[in-house]
Formats: sequence, structure tokens, C-alpha cells
Amino acid sequence: IHVPKTVDNDLPITDNCPGFGSVAKYIAVSTLEASFDVRSMAATSTKIFVIEVMGRHAGWIAAAGALVEDYGIPVITLFPEIEFNREKFTAAVDAKVKEHGFCSIVVSEGAHYPDGTFLAEQGTRDSFGHAQLGGAAPIVANMLKEDLGLKFHWAVADYLQRAARHLSSESDVEQAYALGVAAVEKALEGKNSIMPTIVRESSSPYKWSVSEASLSDVANVEKMMPMDFISEDGFGITAKCK
Repeated sequence: IHVPKTVDNDLPITDNCPGFGSVAKYIAVSTLEASFDVRSMAATSTKIFVIEVMGRHAGWIAAAGALVEDYGIPVITLFPEIEFNREKFTAAVDAKVKEHGFCSIVVSEGAHYPDGTFLAEQGTRDSFGHAQLGGAAPIVANMLKEDLGLKFHWAVADYLQRAARHLSSESDVEQAYALGVAAVEKALEGKNSIMPTIVRESSSPYKWSVSEASLSDVANVEKMMPMDFISEDGFGITAKCK
């Protein structure tokens, strides 16, 4: 029995993965708070804040950071689903800074160039053979300093984003517990090679139930951000995504 729990929210079939709701809340709140801080000193000092979030191939967590635009924050988001173009990126940031005086950037650790090379690739591999990533935020921040001469601050949420129990989502906690219970119950029923899933029954109000899927339909499948969740310029999210 496999219990879905990746904060990346990249597993298929299940409506979402327990852990994602809480990491999304943490990143949205943290990005908002840091953006307020940068805004307060933008007139005379720092004009850029960059936060790096988890998500090697899927931009769900980065999308949560983009929610700060609803609070009047100018934000540019770098998704793994969109190939990185430095000139287009710096031009977009420059426009935001000229209009608002500052800009926040949410960069997914999996942001990459057209040839597939990660912005944060270190040239080393982990035990799974995956490129080890680390440092997309300072790389992006230094690009802006070089190209636009802007003073910056950057942060990497790293383990904090998936461990911040003090800011957990109530529905997320309920779902995590429910799927754990379902996993045990299904094992006791003698079921094998399945994953308990969350089924969205209603969005407003949000209602859900627990079902199951075969692991053969889950293994090696990644659920990326749908392209209609990403704005036309590739740097933001749509109303549908929200």
C-alpha cells in the first residue's frame, strides 16, 4: 500500500498530495511577509526578493508563491514547466520594478534552460542518479544584479517549507490522517499494490472523499502544472490555477 505524501503535489489520479496544502500555505505566507519587508525599504535600498521553493519538475509549490499578487505584490514566477530565458526574465523584472519600485521572484528549484540544464545544477548526482540541485535563488538574484544593477535579498525555504507544522493547512492535516487510516484498512482487507487517493467532490465548498488507484497507474507518472494554469507570458498563474 502506497500512501501519497509528496509535497511536490506531482502524483497522478489523487486530487492532491497530503503535505502540499501545508507547504503551499507556508510558501504563500512567507513570500507575502518577505515581500512586505522588501517593499518597506525599496525606495532607498533593496528592490528584489528571491525565494527558492521545492519542485524539480512540477511547479505547484511555486504557483502558491505567485498568489501574493492578490495582495498587491509584483511577482515573477519561474516554473519547471517553462524554459528559462534570461533576457525575457530580466526584462519582466525590470518592468515590475519600474512600475512598483520592487519585485519578488519565486523560483522553483527545477527551473531550467531550453537544453534541460537546471539553473541550480551543481554537476553532481545523488544516489538515484538525479542532478543535485542547490542555489537557484542566488543564481537568479546575481543575474538581476549583473543585468539591472539591483540590490537583492534571497532565501531558500528548503526543509522549512515541508516541516512547518505551525502553519499547517487544516484540510491537509485531515486528509493526511484519513489516507493513513485508509492505507491500514485496505492492507487489513488484503489489498495490494494500490494507493489511497483523494477525490474532489466539490470546490466551493471544498468537499472530498477517499478512493483508491492501482500503483501500475501511478508509478513513473508525474502530474505537471496544466499550461492553462500558467499565464501567457510564463511568469504567473491564471484565475483557473487559483
